[in-house]
Amino acid sequence: MSVSKEVPLAGVRVADFTWVWAGPSATLQLAHLGAEVIKIESLERVDTTRRLPPYADNTIGHNRAGYFNQYSQGKKSVVLNLKNAKGLEVAREIVRSSDVVADNFAAQVMDRLGLGYEDLKKVRPDIIAISMSGYGQTGPKRNYIAYGPVQVPMIGLASLSGYPGRGPSEVGLSYGDPNAGMHAAFAVLAALWHRRRTGEGQFIDLSQWEAAIGLVAEGLLDWVFNKSQPDRMGNRDLAEAPQGVFRCLGDDRWVAIACWSDAHWEALARAMGREDLVGRVDLRTREGRKAHELELEQAVADWTAARTPEDVVATLQAAGVPAYNPLSNRGVAEDPQLNARGAFTEFDHPEVGRRRHVGAPWTFRKSDVRARGRAPLLGEHTAEVLMSVLGYDASRIRELDEAGAFGPPGWLSRHWQGG
Repeated sequence: MSVSKEVPLAGVRVADFTWVWAGPSATLQLAHLGAEVIKIESLERVDTTRRLPPYADNTIGHNRAGYFNQYSQGKKSVVLNLKNAKGLEVAREIVRSSDVVADNFAAQVMDRLGLGYEDLKKVRPDIIAISMSGYGQTGPKRNYIAYGPVQVPMIGLASLSGYPGRGPSEVGLSYGDPNAGMHAAFAVLAALWHRRRTGEGQFIDLSQWEAAIGLVAEGLLDWVFNKSQPDRMGNRDLAEAPQGVFRCLGDDRWVAIACWSDAHWEALARAMGREDLVGRVDLRTREGRKAHELELEQAVADWTAARTPEDVVATLQAAGVPAYNPLSNRGVAEDPQLNARGAFTEFDHPEVGRRRHVGAPWTFRKSDVRARGRAPLLGEHTAEVLMSVLGYDASRIRELDEAGAFGPPGWLSRHWQGG
């Protein structure tokens, strides 16, 4: 299939001040869509995700972290010392050449750096700036510090998760971060469209907290409608039964089953060979099945315990019942469906070699949308961007280097062969 050589965001440049997860996941989507994303990094405070495992071959290094290498695909890395007047001057020059400025710092951090929206407008009047702070730029808690594991409890999800008789449970993932990233990318696209029609830039104030509330909106509405806070129920569902994760034949083998309609239930019971359950009047409605939940869970568990997950999945999928085996890390990487769809992409990396990454989540028929390259080494594109984007010559770059614009004086000349 042929695709257009014109990518959706061709010609769009993003000055990316984001770090950790929420912001980088937003600019990753823009990179997939073809924007030139210039990631502004600090040598003094290296991005957290460069300092988190897993590391390639379990060898620690700023360019070896899987976390960073996944969410920085297709970006360029420029190191700047924003506490240095010359470094800040370079940052503003990059903004002048950019269409979008993104950050996910706490409220007012960009203002304190001299890079708040009012400052940015003086540099480029039609700039689009998005700030993805945890609590938003306004309100009594705007200066609170947010982090992924805290955001899950903040939206009510932890209070709904866990087992009966126990406290709120961590869900194992900082949902707020990638969720905010997707919302931010969507907002930037809308702002770019607005600027195309009107010529106007604007400031986008995205609260990661507010963006994540929609993940559990039904919980909020249960309180709004009924003043109800349901008990935690482990793998069970509030309304449907049977469903959950059931042990299968083998060591630590499991299968996830969802039974969300009368038809699902009848198909499940027949697949298990339980015509006696199919014929029971008291199980024909979800209310009836919920009333006999423990009995039905035991019936399903007895059936799955004698079968491999693969057997269960094949049998239930053929019968029209949603089921899949919980995948290990290896299972995800080797899943035939994901690989057949091209969900993964591979890039050669100068430090970690050729590695597999999660690719772009979309398949376009008419446009060139894809993961565009490996993650950058720390500061890899500093000289390149200064020359190709800002038009600096080698003499100017050396002057900035000696003035500490990039970090310790002389850092760039020690890492850039052309210096």
